Amino acid sequence: MRKTLLALALAALSASSVLAADLGGKLFKVGSDTTSPPMESVDPATGQIVGFDVDVVNAICAKINCKAEFVTTGWDGIFAALDQGNFDFVASGVSITEERKKAMDFTDPYIVNSQAVLMRVEDAVSSAEDFKAKGLKLSAQANTTDADVAASIVGKENVLAYDTFSASVLALKNKDVDGVVINGANADAYEKEFAGELVAPIRGLSSDPLGLVFRKGDPNVAAFNEGIKAIREDGTLDKLVQKYWGTN
Repeated sequence: MRKTLLALALAALSASSVLAADLGGKLFKVGSDTTSPPMESVDPATGQIVGFDVDVVNAICAKINCKAEFVTTGWDGIFAALDQGNFDFVASGVSITEERKKAMDFTDPYIVNSQAVLMRVEDAVSSAEDFKAKGLKLSAQANTTDADVAASIVGKENVLAYDTFSASVLALKNKDVDGVVINGANADAYEKEFAGELVAPIRGLSSDPLGLVFRKGDPNVAAFNEGIKAIREDGTLDKLVQKYWGTN
């Protein structure tokens, strides 16, 4: 009998490590700034929103029995739109910061990202110190931790902030700035898209844990945390990292 009870207890413990909450097929609207491949973007061929964050959310929903409908929303107003109830949560490569946690609730991190500096190949420098010493200008997407990192390198007066990542990169290509502070995941995508033209030799400037963002007090955070744990434990998250970056 003792052996039977022990076996049942171990089985229950094992099951608890992989079973997640059940949200009964609930549909969640998800706000996302779809200008940041490979995290999220609009596939020009299909018009569908695709990317790492999309796959992560769908994988979580597969674990906790829910569905996700992504809604394109500009970064500048994305948190206000969340507060107004335009969607249920945000999945848009959002860095978890103490300041943001005062106004919104985050899930546990699902990935840790780091900043890089994207530059023109012909003008590339090898260190952040070179930007300071040479009085170079940086751009970044406004109201992001990327913009904060850029200001820490060259001073706020030498940072041009844009509404989208793509506008920041366009400024670089037009030689309005000398570099773009961008998260490493996006830098990889732009290096591939503009091979031989743009390069990101400066990496690992700052590490940011990324989380899904909910309104303060939303009870669904706990379920999504269970989903994140489940896709981490069963290897799904590693497979998605491998899919987009070839490493984990």
